[in-house]
Amino acid sequence: MSTKIFPTAADAESAFYDALERADLEAMMDVWAEDEEIVCVHPGGPRIVGYDAVRSSWRQIFSGGPAMRAYIAREVKMSGTIFAVHSVHENFMVEGEARPRGPVVSTNVYLRTAAGWRMIAHHASPAPGEADPPPTSSGSKRLH
Repeated sequence: MSTKIFPTAADAESAFYDALERADLEAMMDVWAEDEEIVCVHPGGPRIVGYDAVRSSWRQIFSGGPAMRAYIAREVKMSGTIFAVHSVHENFMVEGEARPRGPVVSTNVYLRTAAGWRMIAHHASPAPGEADPPPTSSGSKRLH
């Protein structure tokens, strides 16, 4: 069981994208609720249900190591007392490529638990159109 505590859904989301960029499986799974009802859909992939299956999917994705930066744009956040839903455009700068990849439209769902906020669902799908440009000092924000 993770001892990490995320005081807000935004803190959990920041940790999610940080773990994604670093290809850090343990940090990634610290964000997820340890529950058999969690759900993850990677772009173009099937629905993955359950903690062990979600962990296995991230292990496979991270097997190539870190080689990208995630830029988040067009955020829409809805939150309540125990649930938060964030809809974002994910854009990725891949090492060695001149242009960002994306966008990927993602919905991240968080639940407030006794151990802080945890992700219970991540659904990412390729979006039509051009990627959002990498942020400038006054443009879109980069989480990390």
